[in-house]
Amino acid sequence: MTDNRARRMWRTLEPFHAITYFAPETRQATDALGLKGGWMSYFGCRAAPLGAASAELVAAVFYNFHPAMVARSVPDAWERATPAQLLEARLAAVDAAVRRLFDPAPSFERVAEVARRAAEAAPLGGRPLGAANAALDWPTEPHLVLWQATTILRESRGDGHVAALVAAELSPCQALVTATAAGGPTKEIFDVARRWSSSEWEAAEEDLRSRGLLDAAGALTEAGRALRQQVEDTTDALADAGWRALGDELTTELHDLVYPLSGVLMAGSLLPPDNPMGLRWS
Repeated sequence: MTDNRARRMWRTLEPFHAITYFAPETRQATDALGLKGGWMSYFGCRAAPLGAASAELVAAVFYNFHPAMVARSVPDAWERATPAQLLEARLAAVDAAVRRLFDPAPSFERVAEVARRAAEAAPLGGRPLGAANAALDWPTEPHLVLWQATTILRESRGDGHVAALVAAELSPCQALVTATAAGGPTKEIFDVARRWSSSEWEAAEEDLRSRGLLDAAGALTEAGRALRQQVEDTTDALADAGWRALGDELTTELHDLVYPLSGVLMAGSLLPPDNPMGLRWS
């Protein structure tokens, strides 16, 4: 997979955004609000910018989680804490986590400034999670500005990825099957992180075989590889609109400022090597 500008920026920014999902401070904050378990914490915090969304809406915009998995957390999460409370909790958790993970703290002023400019250039049309996060008030602390900017950029890209999957006629489960077949996270990782049953996974494989995208051994055919590459290329092209708007100079500066910060997080094993995003660090 070509590591083009949009993909390179995703790889660089994703670890800082992912603090909210992998740092223990988030779970501690949501436990204190009465949420139950790590998945309710995840769905509640990530969906909170949408307001008190239904399970159906959250499953649709998150796309590849099993709807029943989402429904075990939503709307129950909103009965335990309001979306506004969860937005406050996730920001406070990121604040505490960044202060712990970066000690002594580097200067975040310039990287926050450039990241905010990048986030404000990110495309939002047809991107519900990107737009919902962009509508939130900006925090004042520079490290939190950086985190919010990486979140807007990440969700804008993710919304574009969903659009690419829909255009390729890959269902949520098929998106995972083809990602695994293309060398991404294993089925075992997705079994835990997305919760599609073995029979549903097998049905997705069978449909892909009938379309000539998967062979009998479960590997992508030439047509399957081309379709999966098309999805990734479309995702990158849709995300690159924001980087074009920001310009080469500021995009390169942002990469160079965030890369060492993300390197600290990856070296400290914030994200496990078998993370379901398929993010690898080098």
